[in-house]
Amino acid sequence: MDTSRSQETTGQALMVAGSLLLGTLGVFVHESGQHPLMAVWARCAFGALALGAWALASGRLHELRLRGRALGAALAAGGLMVLNWSLFFAAMAHVPIGLATLVVHAQPFWVMALAALWLHEPVGRWQAGAAAAAMLGLVLASGVAGDGGGGLALGTGLAGGLLMCLAASFTYAVVTLIAKGAAGASPLALAWWQCLVGTVLLAGWPLVHGLPTAPSAWAWLAGLGVLHTGLAYVLMYEGMARLPAERIAVLQFVYPGAALLVDWAVYGQALGPLQSAGVGLMAVALWASRSRPAGAPGPRPWRTRGRPAD
Repeated sequence: MDTSRSQETTGQALMVAGSLLLGTLGVFVHESGQHPLMAVWARCAFGALALGAWALASGRLHELRLRGRALGAALAAGGLMVLNWSLFFAAMAHVPIGLATLVVHAQPFWVMALAALWLHEPVGRWQAGAAAAAMLGLVLASGVAGDGGGGLALGTGLAGGLLMCLAASFTYAVVTLIAKGAAGASPLALAWWQCLVGTVLLAGWPLVHGLPTAPSAWAWLAGLGVLHTGLAYVLMYEGMARLPAERIAVLQFVYPGAALLVDWAVYGQALGPLQSAGVGLMAVALWASRSRPAGAPGPRPWRTRGRPAD
C-alpha cells in the first residue's frame, strides 16, 4: 500500500512538473519572434533529437522501429499533429496564450462527437451537458456577448484565432482516435515519429526563408524542442505511467491553467469579467466531461498508451 501511494505521489509530481513546463510554451513561441512554421519546424527538429537521445539513454531505441499499420498510423498522426501545432502557434498571434491553450484542449468534445459518428459510441446526457456548457463558455470568452470590463474585443483577428484554435483541437481529436488504434506503437514512438514527420514536411520553410540569425531566437526555438517536447514528454509520460486514468484526466488541466497564469504574469493579459467567466465555465465543463459522477454513462478517460504528445 505504501509503495502504491509513493508511486502515485511521484507520478503526480512528475505530471504536474511537465504540465507547468508546458504552460510556458507560448512564451517561447512569442519570444522567438519567428514565423509559426519556423517555430513548428524547430520544435520538431530539436524534439526529434531530444526524444531520440532519451530513447537511446533509456534503452528504448527499439520502440522507434515501426512497420505496417503502426507505421502508417504514426505517419498520419504525425502529419496531423504538425498541422495542429501550426494552427496553435499561428493562433497565439491573435488570441491570448492562456485562452488559446484552453480552447485547443477542448478536443475531448471532438473525440466524443467523432466517436459517436464513426464508432457509434453512445453519448450520455452528462457529456452532452458538459459540451453545451463549454460552447457557452467559448462564446463568453470570445467577447461576442460584450464585456464591460475592458477585456478583449471580438475582432477579425481574435475571431480568426479562435477558429484556428478550434481547428487545432479538431485535428488533435482525430490524432487521438488514430493513435488509439495504433497497436504496437508506444507513446514514445508516436511522439518521435511525429517530430520526424514535422522536420521533413516543413524542411522547405527554413530552406526558402532562411534560418534565424539571432542567438536568442535559437535559444527560444531549441527550448521548444528540448524542453517542451523532450523534457516535458519524459515528465508527463513517466508520471502518467504511475497514475490511474481518473487522476490523469484531472491533472491534464494543470497545463492550460498554468498557461493562463503565465500569460497574466508575463504579458499582463487580462480578460474582462464576462470573458473570465467564460474561461472558467469552459474549464469546469472540460473537467466535468472527464470526471463524471459514478454511474453516469460516457467514454472512459484516455490512458497513456497511444496518446499523442501535446
